[in-house]
Amino acid sequence: MNHDSEKSLQARPEQLIYASILEKGMLLGLLLVLVTYAIYVLGLIKPYVPTDEITKCWEMNVHDYLDHCHIHAGWAWVSLLGYGDFLNFAGIVLLAGVTLICFISIVPVLWRQNDKLYAVLALGEVIILGVAASGILGAGGH
Repeated sequence: MNHDSEKSLQARPEQLIYASILEKGMLLGLLLVLVTYAIYVLGLIKPYVPTDEITKCWEMNVHDYLDHCHIHAGWAWVSLLGYGDFLNFAGIVLLAGVTLICFISIVPVLWRQNDKLYAVLALGEVIILGVAASGILGAGGH
């Protein structure tokens, strides 16, 4: 293996930053999911949907479930984070959103390295993922 091919196999600074943030975000999100799930299972915080009613909801479609439980679609779940059954959404959001943080973090690095095209593409990815997650377009996201 010559020197050029060895150099091309080394991770670039933006790859190291992305991987480092992704690893930490994944571990934090996983820990948050486990802790909030334990809080829910142990009944430390009252659930929004009582546990004796949750089995009735299992056979409902999403629309019927939301209507039956008086839950608004979209980001309304954020106002329910004080309940044990919605608290675990925080870890899921962190796991889903860590990619955005990774992309935002590498944009300045790419820009400083004069990889402006990649910086713009990474910023575009942030915008696309952010718009998709926001529900602004009225499709998917949450």
